Amino acid sequence: MLRRALTPRWLGWFAVALVVSIAFVWLGQWQWGRYEDKAARADRIDSHYTATPVPVTEVLSDSPAPVTDEWTRVTATGESTADEQLLVRNRPLDGAYGYEVLVPLRLTGGQVLLVDRGWVDNSPKGADVAPEVPPAPEGEVTATGWVRLGEKSPGRRMQPGQLASINLQEAAAEVDGQLLGGYLSLQSEDPTAPRPAPLEVPDTGTGPHMAYAVQWWLAIPAFWIFPGHGAAARGAGRLRALAPPQEGAHLGRGGRLTGRPEGRPRRQPATSAVSCETPPSYCVA
Repeated sequence: MLRRALTPRWLGWFAVALVVSIAFVWLGQWQWGRYEDKAARADRIDSHYTATPVPVTEVLSDSPAPVTDEWTRVTATGESTADEQLLVRNRPLDGAYGYEVLVPLRLTGGQVLLVDRGWVDNSPKGADVAPEVPPAPEGEVTATGWVRLGEKSPGRRMQPGQLASINLQEAAAEVDGQLLGGYLSLQSEDPTAPRPAPLEVPDTGTGPHMAYAVQWWLAIPAFWIFPGHGAAARGAGRLRALAPPQEGAHLGRGGRLTGRPEGRPRRQPATSAVSCETPPSYCVA
């Protein structure tokens, strides 16, 4: 069987199985990595979302916030500057697209915190018409919410007062002052005031990625069973063909060995018994 498995045909099958196995291992690891990322995000949300808020300056600084601080519940007090309001385009909520409304909050220490007050629809008038936005409260405001990380820039040029994503560097060009290295997704503010629609509660599901990873890995043995079983079957057939015929066997149609079990008498052809009586016309077969 080993000699049969080393023929070019079966070596080709084994090479294909090896390449497919490497690809399936990589795909499984990719899906497992996505599962681990979502599981870590779910753990951060579960541990931070309802925790007691801490001062925002204990979490955020001028440097970009690490991912481990995302969804930390914080509180911040400062003066809201509605005249520097920014609108982030093409943001989904409940299957519709609109704007997220960012308002800078100037803290007592001079730093600026972007506050995402929520979402407004743009479908009635279209994206080219500025939506009606409930104004932020005037004077000193205490905002409570969750730390979010800045987003990547899609590289699109926008008109003044609008952003294509919540990219902190691009937002800093529209705001007077030094932005903190993260922004606040608003939960509540004091004093209370009409506000845009709150954003959706974050999803803590991990999706099907772990099951996909296991499926990729379990498929690997199938690509080894086929060539291995085929080589073994070919080898067994070759051994049967080379084996000496048994005593009393002969080649039948198609080259197959045929014969009768040893000791069984050969069956005699059937004969007709004829008895005759006189006269001959009454012979009965």
